[in-house]
Amino acid sequence: MASDGGEDGSGGGGRGEDGGRPLGSRAPAFIRRSRPLHLSWQVVVFLVGLAVVGLGVVLLPLPGPGWVVIFLGMGIWATEFVWAQLVLRWTRRKVAEAAERALDPKVRRRNITLTVIGLVIIGALLGWYLWRYGAVLPWDLH
Repeated sequence: MASDGGEDGSGGGGRGEDGGRPLGSRAPAFIRRSRPLHLSWQVVVFLVGLAVVGLGVVLLPLPGPGWVVIFLGMGIWATEFVWAQLVLRWTRRKVAEAAERALDPKVRRRNITLTVIGLVIIGALLGWYLWRYGAVLPWDLH
């Protein structure tokens, strides 16, 4: 448990603004007691997290939940590494702020207005194209 105190540090563990858990390793106590075992544990956690994040990056351009898989990998890293815990706390805070802003009635009204204007413009362009050229594609498929 002595090695846990060194990783926790007093600089990050005292943050209470988001009410999160204290920073540091969440490895079982028997693993944290042995330095070689804990380092091995960290290597395995890093490699598993890296594989999951890598899979998420591959899924980004493909149909699939790329961002969800990336954040799952970050969650795996956050079980052991303070930097990943801080990144996830920051991300969680930014997502909550964005959700709060999106629910603001003025912002919702603006977003709906911009969406309607965009759809009207797209509809007008599509109507003009159909009137001018008919239902013919602008490229030759042969």
